[in-house]
This record gives sequence, structure tokens and C-alpha cells, in this order.
Amino acid sequence: MVGGGEGAFIGAVHRRALRLDGTCTLVCGAFSSDPSAAREFGANLGVDAARAYGSWQEMLEIEASLPDSERMEAVSVVTPNHLHLPIATAALHAGFHVVSDKPATISLSEARELATAVEKSGRCYVLTHTYLGYPMVREARRLVQEGVLGRVRKVYVEYTQGWLVDRLEKENKQAAWRVDPARSGPSGCMGDIGSHAHNITEFITGARMETVRAWLQCVVEGRALDDDGAVFFKMSNGATGVLTASQICAGEENFLAIRVYGEKAGLIWNQEEPNTLMIKYADGQQKRVRAGVNMPLGATALDVSRTPSGHPEGYLGAFSTLYTDFAKMVRNNMHASPGPDEIGYTPGIDAALRGMAFIEAVVDSSNADGEWRDVVNVR
Repeated sequence: MVGGGEGAFIGAVHRRALRLDGTCTLVCGAFSSDPSAAREFGANLGVDAARAYGSWQEMLEIEASLPDSERMEAVSVVTPNHLHLPIATAALHAGFHVVSDKPATISLSEARELATAVEKSGRCYVLTHTYLGYPMVREARRLVQEGVLGRVRKVYVEYTQGWLVDRLEKENKQAAWRVDPARSGPSGCMGDIGSHAHNITEFITGARMETVRAWLQCVVEGRALDDDGAVFFKMSNGATGVLTASQICAGEENFLAIRVYGEKAGLIWNQEEPNTLMIKYADGQQKRVRAGVNMPLGATALDVSRTPSGHPEGYLGAFSTLYTDFAKMVRNNMHASPGPDEIGYTPGIDAALRGMAFIEAVVDSSNADGEWRDVVNVR
């Protein structure tokens, strides 16, 4: 692991998630940009002192020199965004697989450079869009694919939080880097959580956002990057939609919700009630679909279910599903990110490219007073 040291939220999440299914083990790391802090934190985690490294460069060099049976197999990148590309590409060049937090890079040009590195390396790459690991999100995709909704016409997706309602960046380092263009990239809120909303929309519908019309703003005075925004979008299947992302909604915790409407029915799912998927039919009937290993769900949902009905499938479980899929990719020598008929629905380099193309189109549109902009077709 690179990053995720003292006070880092997402690093602790990664460490808990990778252990949950017993498919991955943390064996070494460079957990801080401060060498002494990195080594101390690694020791506190129980990592072998000889493998609690002072820098990620040192880690890659020493681990690559070890015999195959002793070296690490993969690197988990949980740093601020601006470090994703150099660490991931160096790890790939050294022969290691990579799991990276999102967004993959801070620009589309960087994402393309990363894609080239992935393809040349022959190694696996996974991007942790956590919410694709939920059973009911995979069930929603199946229902759309099987035509339960009919042709998709409309999508509403929102991701709202309230943690940046005040200017925390002066004392909170997690807030500080997320609103710093040098470390976060060209967008704050839309890059941080709007990218999740974009990703889950394309995943469930099976279509791509092709054009966007966006409006971003900084609500909190003195903030350098957007903390609030909205996007109108048109999709490759003819559907249209609205995406909203905000981190200044007082009282909200982590409300990611999506509604997808077709000719025959609509579906509703939200991350704070992850076990329930609602289907609303045009004739007024409604169906409440529930998660659980004992429920009549499709194989793609049951394969990632862990608990009987009535026991919530949680955030750490969804996160762990991505690590478990990643481990299967590595064990099966799958050198490219998998498709839906292979190992799960794990987001890889294509998701990385699509995410950065979306962010750049949204920023460009907002800077042009909401003019329509194409989302670059990266494949």
C-alpha cells in the first residue's frame, strides 16, 4: 500500500476491505510521505519492520529485487489524486498489479498515459468505484439488461454530502487536498463524488454519457474548487438525465441515489438503504426487491452476497468485492480489466478513462457558461 497513513480515511477502508474475504493480505507499504512516520505507521499495523518502507520508490525497488515467492504481487494506491499516475505507472513498469483509488489521475492525458502503461505491462488494474460492489447495484444492471424496464429513457442520479458545509480545509488534511487543484485536479466535488454518480449511471444503464451541459460553483467563500454542481446529460442509448453532486448539503451524510426510467418501469436504489431495490411499473404496481443469499436474485448479485436477507450488505463488503474480483483476475492471469461475462463487473482502465473524460467535459462546459460539451470517446 502507498499512502493511507495516520489520519487518512480511505486507507483504513482499503485495509479492512482487502482482508474481509481472505483473498488479499497486506504485506508491506509506504504509508506516508514522511519516511519516519511511514515506518512507524507500518510497524503499528503489524507489517514486518523490514517491509515498512520510507518511500514508495524504496518499496518498489526492494520488492522487485526479492524472489517471486517473497515479493508483493500488487500495489494499492490510496494517495491524493496527483500521485496516482506516477505510483501506478512505476508499479506497473516494475511488474506489479495495481489497485487505485479514484479518480485514476488528474487529467485525461494522464489517464491515457496510464492506459498505455497498463496495456504494455500485461498486469491487472482495478479502480475502486466502490458502489459497483453492492449486490443490488449489480441486480439493477441485470434488470436493465434483461429488458424489465424496457428502453431506458430517463436517469436521475445524485450524490450529496454535508461534510464541507464549512471551510474545514485549514485544519482537516482530507478536506485540504480535495479542494487543492494541484493535488485534486480540475474539479473538487464533481471529481470526488460526481465521478461515482457518473460511473454508477453508466454501469446500471449499460450506456455512455456522450454530451454534457454543466454548472459548477464554490459555495463556501475562498474555496479554490467546486463544492457543488449539476449536469444535464445525453446518453448513447438516447436517454437523457440529470446528475447532481454537492458536499455542502447540511445534514446529509453520504446520499448516493439513482432512478432509472424505461418505457415499462423504473428502478430506484440508494446507498444509505443498500439492501432495497424498488421497481415501479407503468400500471401502478410496485415491487420491492431485497438483498440476501436466500433471495431470488440474478447470479451476478448472488455471487457477491454475503448475508441472509435482513442483514445489511454494507460499504466494506462492497469494497471487499472489488478486491476479491481483483484477486481472481490475478490468479486467473487476466491481464486486462474484465467484462461482465468474466470476473464480476470490476471497474478497470476503461472506467478510469471514461471518468476523466467526464470530469474534463463537465469542467469545460461549466467554464463556458453551460454550453454543451462532448464527453470524449476514449475507446
